[in-house]
Amino acid sequence: MARTALGLGVRELAEKAKVSPDTVARFERGEVLKQRTVEDIQRALEAAGVELIAENGGGPGVRLKGDGAHRRA
Repeated sequence: MARTALGLGVRELAEKAKVSPDTVARFERGEVLKQRTVEDIQRALEAAGVELIAENGGGPGVRLKGDGAHRRA
C-alpha cells in the first residue's frame, strides 16, 4: 500500500532501498526478511514521503507526509 500510494513500482522501490525487486515482492507478500532489509525498505519509503503509523488498537497503517509533494506525477 505504501509503495502504490507513492506511485512507485517494485523496481523503483528496490533501487531506492538498495535491495532486489524480488526482495520487495517478498516483503509485500509478508515473508520473513532480515531485520536490516525491512529497515532499508522502511527508510526508503519514509524518504520518499510515507509516514508509517504504529499499531494503536486500530492496526498499523500508512499516510503520505505533508501535502503529498513527494508523490510522482
